[in-house]
Amino acid sequence: MEKITTIHEYLLGKTHAELIGLVKDFGWPAFTGGQIADWLYKKHVTDIDEMTNLSKAMRAQLCKRFETGGVAPAAEQTSKDGTRKYLFPIRGGRSVETVVIPDAGRATLCVSSQVGCRMGCRFCMTARQGFRANLPAGEIINQFRSVRERDALTNAVFMGMGEPMDNLDELLKSLQILTSPWGFAWSPRRITVSTIGIEPAVKRFLEESECHLAVSVHNPFDDERQELMPIQKAYPLQSVIDLLRQYDFSGQRRVSFEYILFNRRNDTPRHAQALAALLQGLECRVNLIRFHPIPDSALRPSPDGAVERFKNLLLRQGVMTTVRASRGQDIMAACGLLSTACAGQLLSS
Repeated sequence: MEKITTIHEYLLGKTHAELIGLVKDFGWPAFTGGQIADWLYKKHVTDIDEMTNLSKAMRAQLCKRFETGGVAPAAEQTSKDGTRKYLFPIRGGRSVETVVIPDAGRATLCVSSQVGCRMGCRFCMTARQGFRANLPAGEIINQFRSVRERDALTNAVFMGMGEPMDNLDELLKSLQILTSPWGFAWSPRRITVSTIGIEPAVKRFLEESECHLAVSVHNPFDDERQELMPIQKAYPLQSVIDLLRQYDFSGQRRVSFEYILFNRRNDTPRHAQALAALLQGLECRVNLIRFHPIPDSALRPSPDGAVERFKNLLLRQGVMTTVRASRGQDIMAACGLLSTACAGQLLSS
């Protein structure tokens, strides 16, 4: 007779309120939910039997239905610049990549929210993989708690695999866990969420979270942007900018704009002037990003001189502008290169 494997539900990814509801279903006092949250999000236990302020009988009952959900990475690679890429298995036989970027006393976690992506941006390896699955909050949170740099992390960017706003409910749930006193207790100012501009989701994110926002632009002209980013047809960039103008970014919360530079495609003075005009009067920063070539693409990175000229043109127009350093390109961990289509290569490296 074939053995039937029981799939347990993960505790990781449940909110304080959900944990209280769970323990009430068992007939236990509500404070037990807080105890479980403490074990999950502050003590980072990997086994229910480690929750020693719960009775043995309680732990036995929990183990019948649940497991913690803490999963170790299946593989990792380290770049020559110190960037480290992890491969995390997720349920359904799939996997995601997560990156830790060390830099002068800081350690940034680049978080994935989906397996693949359905947005179809022409310059992105994750998009080439196509959409496979949304990550539940537990598998998002597991990336924070299961990297070896966990206790040294200073900030996080949701700029890994997937479009975070396309998995909005699980994104917001994971942000609640990360920023609540009963969870990781991080300041929202340590977290930036990137999007290509799904307007209704951006609006809800701004209303329900205090984390920073980064919007991918890559071209200020509608027709040219649509060639690179099909999302432009559904949610025009101008409409997204108009939405952002309704919010106050003059305080601690920031909005920034990501701009990958492609040689002779979007790096001309005409593009810089149009971008400055688009953002005029909006309290923001532009991050210029060097394109990391992907196979079978006609797109090419802008030379260093063109990057510098573009930056200076924006600065002269009063737009705060920086050039993001490329990290981890040698292990395919740099911006736009994450993909688990060839996960076996990482497992065997």
